[in-house]
Amino acid sequence: MNAQAMSQPTDPRGIGERLRAAREARGFDIAQVAAKLKMPSHVVEALEREDWSVLGAAVFVRGQLRSYAKLLGLDEEEAVSAVGTQVAAPVELVPQTYTPRLQRMAEQARTRLVYVVLTATIVVPVWLAMSSHIGKGGSTAVPLDSAVPAEAGKPAAAGSVPRTSTAPQRPAPLVASMAPLPSAPAASGGLVVRFDGESWVSLNAPDGRTVEQALIPAGAQRSFALDEIGRVTLGNATQVQVTLDGRPVDLTPFIRANVARFTVSSEGSLQPVAR
Repeated sequence: MNAQAMSQPTDPRGIGERLRAAREARGFDIAQVAAKLKMPSHVVEALEREDWSVLGAAVFVRGQLRSYAKLLGLDEEEAVSAVGTQVAAPVELVPQTYTPRLQRMAEQARTRLVYVVLTATIVVPVWLAMSSHIGKGGSTAVPLDSAVPAEAGKPAAAGSVPRTSTAPQRPAPLVASMAPLPSAPAASGGLVVRFDGESWVSLNAPDGRTVEQALIPAGAQRSFALDEIGRVTLGNATQVQVTLDGRPVDLTPFIRANVARFTVSSEGSLQPVAR
């Protein structure tokens, strides 16, 4: 009997048809399911049509199927495995090198050059004027009560009290430094993304340029300065940890269908992406 049961075919219906049947059996319509799963209605319809091409990468499809099956009480693993190889493997994307630090270094160099020019314009004339006075000798005024040195070979007059004369001292020259003041250390902090599970990511700079698009393996980590990243998309978001300036970020407000989407401002604030 066990062999007979094993030889019986499984449910021949596709996963999309089974999802639709389970939804209708529970009395849900498309809008209700979309509201419960916090995903657009066209995504729910695409899952029931098994139209994976409009749903993005395979990791997104699996996450959406898992959420839909859980809502309807179906076996999540069976729903995901039913897709099999129908979902195309994600295209391997080569990360593009993004080096905004060079631009910052150039701006700092320009700032220092302007500071050096301004310092030279102000300090050099003053230094030249002072050095011209320092190099010239002038007459020295002697107080009336200072002692007059005796002529050579003549003794001092009897009863006279020698007075101590004070030799005139030259003022110490002033040395002006034209070296720029040390720049203040850059504020520490930034955006750090840690991957506890495999996740497809899309990271864009504030000007829209692509910083990285790839399928990131579990255990990897990415770190960025706040002015390097403008928009973030994280697949399999429940397996991703984000910290901002060393503080953990709650991704719950940004997650829809297990995908987190948010923008990063230069001040370090996060905002959800309008869909």
